[in-house]
Amino acid sequence: DFDDKPDSLFFSDGQRRIDFVLVYEDESKKMTHKRSVHKKQKRKRQAYESNLIKNGLQLEATRSVLDEKLIFLKVHAPWEVLCTYAEVMHIKMPLQLDDLKTRESAFNWFSRLFRVDENIIKPEQEFFTAPFQKEHLSNFYIQDKDTFFNPATRSRIVHFILSRVEYATKNNVKKFGINKLLDAGIYKAAFPLHDSSFRHPSTDPGCPSERYLLYREWAHPKNIFKLQPLDFIRKYYGEKIGIYFAWLGFYTNMLIVAAVVGVGCFLYGCLTKDNCTWSQEVCDPSIGGNIIMCPQCDKVCTYWNLTITCESSKKLCIFDSFGTLVFAVFMGIWVTLFLEFWKRRQAELEYEWDTAEYLEQEEQVRPEYEAQCTHVVMNEITQQEEHVPYTACGKCVRMTFCTSAVFFWILLIIASVIGIIVYRLSVFLVFSARLTQHISGKEVIRKYLTPQTATSVTASLISFVVIMLLNIVYEKVAILITDFELPRTQTDYENSLTTKMFLFQFVNYYSSCFYIAFFKGKFVGHPGNPVYWLGKYRIEECDPGGCLLELTTQLAIIVGGKAIWNNIQEVLLPWVKNLIGRYCAAARSEKVVPRWEQDYHLQPIGKLGLFYEYLEMVIQFGFVTLFVASFPLAPLLALINNMLEIRLDAWKLTTQFRRMVPQKAQDIGAWQPILQGIAILAVVTNAMIIAFTSDMIPRLVYYWSFSVPPYGSHSSHTMKGYINSTLSVFNISDFKNASKPFSPGLGNQKTCRQVYRDLRYPPGHQHQYEHNIYYWHVIAAKLAFIIVMEHIVYFVKFVIAYVIPDVSEKTKSKVKREKYLTQKLLHENDLKVVEKTMGKIADKIIKGVDSAFRPKAE
Repeated sequence: DFDDKPDSLFFSDGQRRIDFVLVYEDESKKMTHKRSVHKKQKRKRQAYESNLIKNGLQLEATRSVLDEKLIFLKVHAPWEVLCTYAEVMHIKMPLQLDDLKTRESAFNWFSRLFRVDENIIKPEQEFFTAPFQKEHLSNFYIQDKDTFFNPATRSRIVHFILSRVEYATKNNVKKFGINKLLDAGIYKAAFPLHDSSFRHPSTDPGCPSERYLLYREWAHPKNIFKLQPLDFIRKYYGEKIGIYFAWLGFYTNMLIVAAVVGVGCFLYGCLTKDNCTWSQEVCDPSIGGNIIMCPQCDKVCTYWNLTITCESSKKLCIFDSFGTLVFAVFMGIWVTLFLEFWKRRQAELEYEWDTAEYLEQEEQVRPEYEAQCTHVVMNEITQQEEHVPYTACGKCVRMTFCTSAVFFWILLIIASVIGIIVYRLSVFLVFSARLTQHISGKEVIRKYLTPQTATSVTASLISFVVIMLLNIVYEKVAILITDFELPRTQTDYENSLTTKMFLFQFVNYYSSCFYIAFFKGKFVGHPGNPVYWLGKYRIEECDPGGCLLELTTQLAIIVGGKAIWNNIQEVLLPWVKNLIGRYCAAARSEKVVPRWEQDYHLQPIGKLGLFYEYLEMVIQFGFVTLFVASFPLAPLLALINNMLEIRLDAWKLTTQFRRMVPQKAQDIGAWQPILQGIAILAVVTNAMIIAFTSDMIPRLVYYWSFSVPPYGSHSSHTMKGYINSTLSVFNISDFKNASKPFSPGLGNQKTCRQVYRDLRYPPGHQHQYEHNIYYWHVIAAKLAFIIVMEHIVYFVKFVIAYVIPDVSEKTKSKVKREKYLTQKLLHENDLKVVEKTMGKIADKIIKGVDSAFRPKAE
């Protein structure tokens, strides 16, 4: 029975600590028409619990206070069990206090302003550690057996046992593990306990109330500008969650520099937009007002005046400026600095959190893998038989099937993108025919709501909705494929799932941006000979200033909408569910509820843990780096989002979710090579955006070559006349019947201008409508720019990566010191025992020899 102590973390005797809680429904109180099923479940549960006791665990059952059908089974691991499995799992434990002196950083006084108060959360003592061994128990730093294994380590050991205890045998195949029992509904939940309420400290004087401290000093919004207490997070939640928040905090701090430079480039564009000569020409009634543009679609579209694009050209001057080029080069270097400095920080955490040799020593085989090990093979190294789940041929078949499935679903994503493109092409005709009629006479609206803008915004919104829906589908598909693949360890499983999910998400999120940046308006032909998509839809064209502004709009909608959607999904839904659960519980009873029952009514964290948090941040990292040349404010938006994301994730973990099973993690896993791949690709995409999507290279070619003789008529280098010289002339009499507009002609004017800068010879020229020499100069300049920029940035990246070592000298010294102490304390002591034992044996042998050869007494 419950002893009315809501904050108690112990069995009813007040001595044995609760390390884990299992929850099940009393079979005798379930529905009667499924009695046979319930009996089978009860037998499996009882067999499982019996085997838990045989493995040394101690159990205590307590009925629910609020629901008499529920029973909470509390699990305690005694000292002997903890020692035995700590050795099996190669868990590193403290040998002695760290005696290496650390130098104070020059910026330590500044960082102290943003740290958590050390009087509230005391810094963790640093120890030299070694894998635990029972036979060397006396060499480890044990002050109190009850605290030697902290609650996170105790829970991890108990979960290891729970995952490997069998409950049934069928067809000579053993069935085991708490995960299968949870999936079968035999148990409703399994979780370690939070140590207190997040609202107030525990009433138990022996409880440190770490959850309350984490909420108060980490998750609360007031701490948004404070540094995270990473060691304390790791102590409570384990290394896997600790490394995520360490990476997210480091990424957010590095974004500060990128955001400052990005805002500087944006302000530079705002300050210089009034001096933008080509935009002034577009807006000038005597220049842009006299330029009549050709229709942008067949028949229903009309001729239009260039001055309609005046406002968009002013906005484009902000983003398509020299500052954008500087920022793109800077971000190529910034991303290298970020990754190299993170490697150093990660190496420090690996040592401090004892995960440096985790993969080699400690990680165990997944229970799902073990359960399928029915084939016997010969190990080439040990020359012994071992069990595996599939033969070499079976593994090949599985890999082929999984790879084919991944490519099939990627092709489906591409098909959805093609559907969006078809929508853009077809709806542009509708907007071109009807939009101008419905808003005629309203010049203010017409300036901003052009057919191109309406098409771009609606297509971006539809693209965002399709992306969100496809994410739900592909998540389940990726999990099914990875389950079928059957990876050996949890790290292998997560890395495999990470690769698949990122491939899906990469194509899903970025394909529309790649289309706008590198394909839209690039292969359109000319008004007399347009190119058609699927033989029906005329390829859409960019604005006279290019597609850069449309790419910026697409990025803003996807990035902003994604952030709002994720926060609703991750924060609002769990909060609403918990609110409903608390309301229902309060309506049923006003009784005192124990800690384990309070935690049961929180939301489960899910099998994949922080996978989606990483995925969200890596996708954001891609938007910040891959397309930053078109949107210099992206780092600022990412910085603001991440500052909120850290506290929202912390709030979610401490208040809305059950405590996760603490897990080890050496690094951020497969996300590291993905980030490195994005960093390499970002240099190429930004160089190509500046070269092919923006209008910078054509303007520079005009300024330096075609504004002065022999190609130009100006006496000095200037941007004057740029618009007139880059918009190709087309004779309206050369329209084909299929594309000739229904609207009447232009009076005496016989020509119109192409919307895009295609740089063709005018009508009447011997090579009319063919590309002129200006076009080939621009193409050569674009290719030269890409090659030069890539080589410069890649060279700087290589130098930075070479100069900055992955592991600092301080960390190397600590690792060497720890290995020395381990050898001295553990191995040399063994040698001394051997020497002492062998010395005694040698003395006995010598004495025996002496007595054998001593002369007999006369």
